[in-house]
Amino acid sequence: MVRVRTAYDCDVLVIGGGIVGLSTAYAITRAAPGTRVTVLEKEPGPARHQTGRNSGVIHSGIYYRPGSLKARYAVRGAAEMVKFCAEYGIPHAVTGKLIVATDRSELPRLHALVQRGRENGIPVRELGAPQIAEYEPEVRGLAAIHVGTTGICDFVAVARQLAHGSGAEIRYGTRVVRVDRRPERGVAVLTAAGDVVRGRVLVNCAGLHCDEIARLTGDEPEVRIVPFRGEYYELARPELVRGLVYPVPDPAFPFLGVHLTRGIDGGVHIGPNAVPALAREGYGWGTVRWRELGSTLTWPGSWHIARRHWRYGAGELRRSLSKGAFTEAVRRLLPGVSEGDLVPTAAGVRAQAVLRDGTLVDDFLIREGPRTVHVLNAPSPAATASLPIGREVARRALSAL
Repeated sequence: MVRVRTAYDCDVLVIGGGIVGLSTAYAITRAAPGTRVTVLEKEPGPARHQTGRNSGVIHSGIYYRPGSLKARYAVRGAAEMVKFCAEYGIPHAVTGKLIVATDRSELPRLHALVQRGRENGIPVRELGAPQIAEYEPEVRGLAAIHVGTTGICDFVAVARQLAHGSGAEIRYGTRVVRVDRRPERGVAVLTAAGDVVRGRVLVNCAGLHCDEIARLTGDEPEVRIVPFRGEYYELARPELVRGLVYPVPDPAFPFLGVHLTRGIDGGVHIGPNAVPALAREGYGWGTVRWRELGSTLTWPGSWHIARRHWRYGAGELRRSLSKGAFTEAVRRLLPGVSEGDLVPTAAGVRAQAVLRDGTLVDDFLIREGPRTVHVLNAPSPAATASLPIGREVARRALSAL
């Protein structure tokens, strides 16, 4: 029998140049020096989507179910991210944050967060209404908790450093259109430019398009990415907010609600809400991609979500279409804000994995196939947790070589 020999361009081929893909490349080259890694990114630079379009918050891990990947990776990742930023001179700050209850019905959920934080090993201070003003004089609430390990940083700068430090070959402006996987011969990828890139193992970190890439390899992801747009405003009077202020989240949804975030540039962002996007990169109502919208509408899980949560969705849609309604939501936390204080700024889109029965996947989801590793759900706090996530994906990729 004659063995066919294949010339590989690399050992591990990573699709996606966001923070998770670049962290994976970084982790591979540190765990196994000499391993050849190539990253394919369709945009002209790194971190152009979820990584670069969020609140810039280093999450503490207080929200996440103890023992879940989110909880473990966020707590560990927050400490590592602060250290990484300090080591490479990336702008960051450990600011702490307030989670504020503005209605009596939220008090049991706030107390549950205290317990969850303690189970996750996170320092939490409980505050009465008068103590809120110690941290945020303009914020009003019935009670609050202060989470000291929350911070902010420039995640785009982190992604650039990971790209630089990985030693990987990174090809920007390279869109994948076809994948040919043969377990005995590795994976060959065809790009939109007509180039073929061959690797022994493929790692799918394509974010908003990860389920599509999984299907190109021949693996059935069993989830569909349903994009949710998060719209933000900038506060024209940033002096109203000193740090980070969050509402008490609804545990039925993997969204944290409209919050106030003082960024590393000194500006204060307010948002996001969560409305269905009409395209996977639909950063405004005017962006519609019919094939992608059809993919969402033909997925049974989308209709299950609509039936179960239409009231919640109607409220989010109202705040999207009405600046006054958005302002009304903000005034629950910050009574002194007016509609004129809110200046529209760039939106983001969350790549939310949804099961066929309408379940919103709440944890990180990593699956493997022959010579493939797929990251199928990595929403917030993925940027915070990117270093430990990258090591886990790298471990799986290296074991498949």
